[in-house]
Amino acid sequence: MITVAIAEDHQALIDGLASYVKYEDDITIIGQAHNGEELLQLVRARRPKVVLCDIRMPIMDGIEATKFILKEAPQTKVVAFTMFDQDEAVKQMLDAGAHGYILKNSSLDVVLEAIRTVAEGKTYFDKKIHLPDTEKNSSKSVLSSREREILQLIAKGHTSHQIADELFIGKSTVDTHRKNMIRKLGLSGAGELLRYAVERKYEF
Repeated sequence: MITVAIAEDHQALIDGLASYVKYEDDITIIGQAHNGEELLQLVRARRPKVVLCDIRMPIMDGIEATKFILKEAPQTKVVAFTMFDQDEAVKQMLDAGAHGYILKNSSLDVVLEAIRTVAEGKTYFDKKIHLPDTEKNSSKSVLSSREREILQLIAKGHTSHQIADELFIGKSTVDTHRKNMIRKLGLSGAGELLRYAVERKYEF
């Protein structure tokens, strides 16, 4: 069962999602929050598998909440659920560690697809959003063949453990490759590496 928490300050939207999701056999909503602090308390208490998280919320916004959630409950997957489709909003949520990004005006089928996709350890991005472009050097010119191979798997949403199993190498080796790629590409962290990989998944 995929357990889901919803962080949204409009109760009507929460109620609408809940009434739709209750007919799904594999998804259940275990809690709701109206601000970032309530969401953190909910995650600490219930450990949902997936969090649908608005960006603009009172007390603590979704970006800060996402950072805290993934630090305290790294197994929880966070999906941004917002009206903001601006590049900077997308970038900040990805940098915070979000596993997906969907818009509130998307169909409920998209919401369900996003929940199921991130629950499987993959990433999901609404087709309506534009992943911000970067001006970094081409991965082909600065990365080794092994690093490009790992980058492909990162783009598919694989974790370090999954990459290690697939390539028959140690997780620590994967983590070292990740750090080297971040350094070579001039990125600021794991969130930017994920965004870079997703943007260039067909280039390497």
